[in-house]
Amino acid sequence: MSEPTRIPAPDGVAPAAQYAHVVTATGRFVAVSGQLALDEDGRLVGADDPAAQARQVFENLSRCLAAAEAGFQDVVKLTYFVTDMAHLPAIRAARAPFIPDDRLPAASAVQVAALVAPEFLLEVEAFAVVGE
Repeated sequence: MSEPTRIPAPDGVAPAAQYAHVVTATGRFVAVSGQLALDEDGRLVGADDPAAQARQVFENLSRCLAAAEAGFQDVVKLTYFVTDMAHLPAIRAARAPFIPDDRLPAASAVQVAALVAPEFLLEVEAFAVVGE
């Protein structure tokens, strides 16, 4: 498997603390749509609790990646959609067991007015490249 190359701070760009600015890889592309805090029966996990929702979202991402014969080691980009930027520390804490600090992907965080339903506090999508 080819190892993604992470560039946390290209020349002339301020270093990033919680993500890599650039990640390159060669292989099979995997896109995982935005995951919400739903259990396998479609029930909300963690009403009004961003930490519980984030943990469920990362569990769901893990399952989706596995279905594509990928894992978090293959993730090159995460996009966080949050209803409040104050949820980011909870998201980072939920991410930590899955992605170590020395393997952080490129990432974007976007605050949105709402997600698909008002009870959802965050949604996370992932792009991965599985080495051949």
